[in-house]
Amino acid sequence: MSGKSTYRMTVALAIVAVATTGCATKKYVQTEMGVVETRVAERVDNIETQVEENQSAIRENEERLAAASETARDAYDRAVAAGALAEGKFLYETILSSDRFRFAVDRSDLSAEAQAALDEFADETKAKNENVFIEIQGHTDSTGSDAYNMSLGEQRAEAARRYLSEAHGFALHRMAVISYGEKAPIADNGSREGRAQNRRVSLIVLK
Repeated sequence: MSGKSTYRMTVALAIVAVATTGCATKKYVQTEMGVVETRVAERVDNIETQVEENQSAIRENEERLAAASETARDAYDRAVAAGALAEGKFLYETILSSDRFRFAVDRSDLSAEAQAALDEFADETKAKNENVFIEIQGHTDSTGSDAYNMSLGEQRAEAARRYLSEAHGFALHRMAVISYGEKAPIADNGSREGRAQNRRVSLIVLK
């Protein structure tokens, strides 16, 4: 074979090799691009799902807050302002009053019925296994001076806080007490039954 023929064959083989490599490279790139596009699409879907879930959680929280009492909304605002909430979420409000959590006039000690109500609350809260923050609000009827009722309301809230800590191991730093005194009645102070309902403790559970 002449040198010219050998040269032509070498060039031809090189062209075939380049063409073959080019096709393989193109297929590889196309395959990799397909994998990347699939991963991007999956990531976008995950982000969209997370956004929808977050929006749903926000709407649910707003609905709960809208349905909550004014003092519960106050508790939420206080906890957010103090940075006490991990997720800034209102869970629920429990009012312990009336026959289940009745305070005698001018008293802050817990009755057996009150302790039983707190036992139930503690069991339900622990069963949810959530790291919650609890604001305990103390309330009174309108009997007595404003200053005295503010003090009495705080004593009632503190009694509930102490019981939850001592009997159920609730962390003291995850509970706060506040007194509303006579300023947030839920019943008419003009009747004996109304006053009894107003002598209460409210537990606001947040996380």
